[in-house]
Amino acid sequence: MLSIAAVVSATLVVGSASAAFPKITYMRPLGVVRGEESTITLYGSSLGDATQVLTDLPGLEILEVKPVDEKSVTVKLKANETLAPGLYPIRLVTKSGVTDLRLLGVGAMPIVNEVEPNNSFEEPQTIEMDRTIEGNVDREDVDCFKVHLEAGQKLTVEIEGIRLVQELRNRNIFDPAIAILNSDRFEVAVSDDSPLLQQDSLCSFTPEEAGEYTIVVRESSFLGASNVCGYRLHVGSYPRPVTVIPSGGVNGEVLQAKLIDVDGTVTDSSVQLPSEPVAQWPVTHQDDRGISPSPNWIRVSDAPIVTEVEPNEGQSQASPGQFPALLCGVIEEGDGYDWYSFECKKGDRVRVQLHARKTLRSPLDGVIHVFGPDGKTLKGSDDIGPNPDGLVDFDAAVDGAHFVRVYDHLRRGSPNHNYVIELSRREPSLGLTLKELRRDEAMVVPVPVGGHGAMVLTAQRNQFNEQFDAFVEGLPEGVTAQTFPMPAGRVEIPIVLHATKEAKLGGAFFEVGAVGKIGDREIRGDFNQHHKVVLGQNRREMFGYETEKAALAVCEAMPFSVEVVQPKTPILRRGSKDLVVRIKRDEGFEGNVSFRTLYNPPGIGVNNSKRIDKGQNEVVIPITANGSAAIGTWPMIMQVSYGTNRGTATMSTSPIMLEVEEPVFDFAFPKAAAEQGAETILAVGMTKRRDIEGDIEVRLVGIPNGVTCEEPQKKVELGSEAVQFELKVAADAKPGTHKTMVVQTLITRDGETMIQTDGTGEIRIDKPLPVKTDPPAEKKAEAKPKPKPAAKPLSRLEQLRKQKESK
Repeated sequence: MLSIAAVVSATLVVGSASAAFPKITYMRPLGVVRGEESTITLYGSSLGDATQVLTDLPGLEILEVKPVDEKSVTVKLKANETLAPGLYPIRLVTKSGVTDLRLLGVGAMPIVNEVEPNNSFEEPQTIEMDRTIEGNVDREDVDCFKVHLEAGQKLTVEIEGIRLVQELRNRNIFDPAIAILNSDRFEVAVSDDSPLLQQDSLCSFTPEEAGEYTIVVRESSFLGASNVCGYRLHVGSYPRPVTVIPSGGVNGEVLQAKLIDVDGTVTDSSVQLPSEPVAQWPVTHQDDRGISPSPNWIRVSDAPIVTEVEPNEGQSQASPGQFPALLCGVIEEGDGYDWYSFECKKGDRVRVQLHARKTLRSPLDGVIHVFGPDGKTLKGSDDIGPNPDGLVDFDAAVDGAHFVRVYDHLRRGSPNHNYVIELSRREPSLGLTLKELRRDEAMVVPVPVGGHGAMVLTAQRNQFNEQFDAFVEGLPEGVTAQTFPMPAGRVEIPIVLHATKEAKLGGAFFEVGAVGKIGDREIRGDFNQHHKVVLGQNRREMFGYETEKAALAVCEAMPFSVEVVQPKTPILRRGSKDLVVRIKRDEGFEGNVSFRTLYNPPGIGVNNSKRIDKGQNEVVIPITANGSAAIGTWPMIMQVSYGTNRGTATMSTSPIMLEVEEPVFDFAFPKAAAEQGAETILAVGMTKRRDIEGDIEVRLVGIPNGVTCEEPQKKVELGSEAVQFELKVAADAKPGTHKTMVVQTLITRDGETMIQTDGTGEIRIDKPLPVKTDPPAEKKAEAKPKPKPAAKPLSRLEQLRKQKESK
């Protein structure tokens, strides 16, 4: 169902321009009329071998799939006459894969195509009421449609625009805006975004006088593009509820609801709810004026419903609730608060979750707070990441009445500001989905005839950290699945699908699940796959879609067989190993074959740049394990890419099981030192960590330039306590401290070598000290006569006396 948006491993990325998997760019027409046979044309790339259309929901019968060329396919189909109007996902299957899902509109009114020129108020296209117009907005384009209304005749206009686009690169996004103008060219109703339809528009007008009215359609920023900015404009007097009160119900029951129309009128309705709880259930309304062109949404639970009782503005007026329950209400005044009370026992693990904007498409920007029996705030919440609705988890500290309060963050209110507050017990749970292997594209699995396809199952754990087992059900004949246990604490594990040589080409949906235990309690995992449909700036999701099944396509066989040779020995922590991959080419296939891992076991690194070139049939792929690589046995699968006449195809190998074990030794490096031109011994200490079978050698690598070792690899025993290496330092070796030396432990068994690498050792290279020599004898300096002392200067009185004596 619809939504608004909501590990480092090797990810295969193939450019869409050269990829063999099929792509749909746009379709025409964008929708069909229920009860009628229709033909649509899908436009895109790599479509020339299309064979089938998959439909996620019942009600669409595919009558014929006919490729026209590589860029287009015609599809003849029929929508069931009782099918609820709305958007229905379809996927095209070819001999090389499955496209992303696209949404096909299904309506109840006749379809009229836009006819240009209609881009001015003076030259509108005249249409009848109760019609669906299909058109396209080009850049700076405005489409005008004229209808005649009698006095009191309601006109409702709803557009499907952004919901019919698929754009993951922030290009050609159609964000529509609509307006209704009277004959004097004044706007009587206008809509850009709408809470119910998000970035699609909805407005309504009922005239007091008969006359001609013009509906104007444009892109909100006056952008647009040929072919890809198409829309379906529903024009008529049909009912268009925007709110269902109450907004939640109990599964299996008939909900007595009030439907609030876009024009404010209120209608009583009985809604049969599904037999099982549903997070988002569609409600479609029909009367003698027609049927709403898209559904409203409510929450269906197995918990009882509690509706607010006014007044409940304060804690003392709180509407009495219960735990667990769905608390249903409306914030009618902008400054209003709604309060509820519910009894908890000490130790109860409680989740308080608001459903408004995301689930119900309500205009409420809700904020919730939870209070204890003493009236003190326990916790509050506004938004939770991309989810615009709040969530509070708490553990009750005491018995007694607890309280929850809700209000609008923007301090707005109306009869349409509806909400559901779900009170539930926090229980262990497990959510499952498939990891994207092409960025922003939901995973579909191509499985070649006689070969393998693979996917990565990811888990969202909630209070459940134990091991669990995945399972796959509903596979087509000739296709089998190989699953692996998900170890405790891990969040991803591969699943491998295999198609026999007798398997028929075609697509299919299948179910993915999981089961684990906490003690004697069974925990089952629920699968949900999110499809990004429109991404805007900074890859922000503007529109998305949820499905409950995964999809596969049995494809044409690969032009070669491939084998990843199963290692006979484990890889050690702090170690490395070579994986050998071999292919056997079919006659005539000489292309390159590239390899990347589907995912990496925890702590394992892989060289993903290796390939087998023309004329070769084998490649060695180095892998490493860091010091914290997860101990155990892990499946490893390679993604295999090769060229076809339609581009690059990507399939998978069968799995090998990689064992990861602890290191065998710990090493202690002394600090070695030597002068240029000298020799030294590097004695590396060894400590055995565990026993292992095989011949053991230790090799010194990373020796700095200018330093040599005549025997860098030596045999050792498990009980050895040290290994010594004789090092010679050249006279011109670079002086300084060199921290480059490591030792590799090589353990040979069954024709394979396990390698453990440890470091880092250092050697300091010094310049030799200069040779000491006797200093030359010092010459005695000839005695110099002592200078006569300078005459003492005479005072003025002495100078006068001396002058008198000389007369």
